[in-house]
Amino acid sequence: MNVDAQDLRTNDTDDRGRIYLGTEYANKRVTVAVVEVEDDRPDEDDLAAAYRDASESAASLAEEWNDTSTEAWSGQTE
Repeated sequence: MNVDAQDLRTNDTDDRGRIYLGTEYANKRVTVAVVEVEDDRPDEDDLAAAYRDASESAASLAEEWNDTSTEAWSGQTE
């Protein structure tokens, strides 16, 4: 079987892994090949790194806010 590169199409699957080919294939026998699979979800390592970065940023912001708040309250009592 020869495949012309112009005949290749990219479709997204639904949550059950199915694709919709279109009405032009209704009541026809088709042969489908999976050429490449891309995961649309982020990698777990990337998510963990992003969570660590956000956590560190939040801790830094909280520390800065605490210092600023302490300075502001100190200024109020003088």
